[in-house]
Amino acid sequence: MYTQKHNEMEDSNIVQFYEDRSIFITGATGFMGKVLVEKLLRSCPGINRLYILMRPSKGKEVAVRLQELISNEVFESLRKEQSNMLEKIVALSGDVTQENFGLSPSDLNLIIENVSIVFNLAATVRFDEELKSALQMNVKGPRYLLGICRRMKNLDAFVHVSTAFSFVDRQEIVEAIYPSNMDPVKLSEFIDDADPALINNITAELVGPYPNTYTYTKQLAEQILEKECGAVPLAIVRPSIVTAALREPFPGWIDNLNGPTGLIAGGGKGFIRVFKVKNADFVTDLIPVDLSINLMIAVAWRTAMHKPVNPEVYFSSTSCDNPITFGQFESFSTFAWRKYPTKDMLWYPTSECTNKNWYYQLNVMLCHIMPAVIADCYARCVGQRANKVRLYRKAFRALSAFDFFFSKEWKFISKNSDGIWSKMSAKDRKIFYFNVRDINWRAYFETYILGTRRFILKDDISTLPEAKRNVAKLYFLRNCLHIFLFAISVFGFPSILNVMKFFFRRQNTATNDL
Repeated sequence: MYTQKHNEMEDSNIVQFYEDRSIFITGATGFMGKVLVEKLLRSCPGINRLYILMRPSKGKEVAVRLQELISNEVFESLRKEQSNMLEKIVALSGDVTQENFGLSPSDLNLIIENVSIVFNLAATVRFDEELKSALQMNVKGPRYLLGICRRMKNLDAFVHVSTAFSFVDRQEIVEAIYPSNMDPVKLSEFIDDADPALINNITAELVGPYPNTYTYTKQLAEQILEKECGAVPLAIVRPSIVTAALREPFPGWIDNLNGPTGLIAGGGKGFIRVFKVKNADFVTDLIPVDLSINLMIAVAWRTAMHKPVNPEVYFSSTSCDNPITFGQFESFSTFAWRKYPTKDMLWYPTSECTNKNWYYQLNVMLCHIMPAVIADCYARCVGQRANKVRLYRKAFRALSAFDFFFSKEWKFISKNSDGIWSKMSAKDRKIFYFNVRDINWRAYFETYILGTRRFILKDDISTLPEAKRNVAKLYFLRNCLHIFLFAISVFGFPSILNVMKFFFRRQNTATNDL
């Protein structure tokens, strides 16, 4: 089987391009980084070495962290079919926030002498990160890497991963780096040198129209890299909201609750049943992780072969070529959860998006906070842990970080990405597939929900029959509650109580007669 697949790959221009090359990757332990490492090793077996930057953490040396990485479920196929490929991974101890990444002289010389392709995925993606911390990771890190790239003797491509939301002050965004009114280098140096307390006080004024420090520092990094790259063959890839895998390494793979995954998981558990958007017909922008990774691999090939004079930008997005609205997001995910429910649910999986703040706040209070208070009171009475209110507050605080993105829509024009696709051979298109026009969103959300169910909620598919019985019971209870509330609204609460008393009296009389 491996030999047949290997022979098929020999006809691929991109696979041949990566033959005997050594690659350097930052952010390899992150969600996208894992998929990139796995894809390169599985689809480009001729790779020489894959150097990944790792920072020792929690008392663990990089050798231990590397073993934990390759033991991850994302490498399951490689471990079974091509286990020798994992031996090509070389972990280098370092830190992106330090000059030269804190690499030892020997490790630094190793990548300078041998690496020809660089992928920079390292970043802090926390929206509430303090500006100085975000600057360290998202701006200074890429600048340090650019300095290393200048010294590489065989560099053919430096692919920097940014975000589609790096210039959110525009509604329609093309594949270009927009100039700033301020010198990005001087601005970055000011933020870096200033007192942390001062920066925290003026962060809102500095970020301006940007909703958080993440998007702000990402656009700053793009501007600085463009200004300072010189002869370095730089390409920038801008993924939109990265979601579960469409196909690879296996359908639905996801390992975090970032972005919409937390909302989807909460909806499946019956934990979150309402979210606020400005307009249900607004287009959101989701991109399956494997499509972004395949584009990055193709971008490195294209950059090395084409040798553009100036840095080129590539969107990995769907809003232009295969849009999905917030309303579709809500309906597709809800439908999929009812088809593939999870075993342990708080309530029947349902969701609603609204643009009315009063209605949203009312629903949060009636459908989330009040039931949580009741559940916590019951838990305390029976000696169990009472944490539902705390969990809800944490969840809605996390959701509030997305208010900006749920209140607007953007159109990302991806002509450069289309250009690469048009130049790829049929074989390359099959191996490194990233054509977003072919995504069937309804089917994809079933894949997404099955992946969330398996990898996030740790709910094996064998529990599906039990889960379907549970969801049927919750559906019945929900309908009973709706009928009860409707009856109250029509006849009034006292009348309903009288009917219930009459019913119970008749029941007691019948029992006594027997």
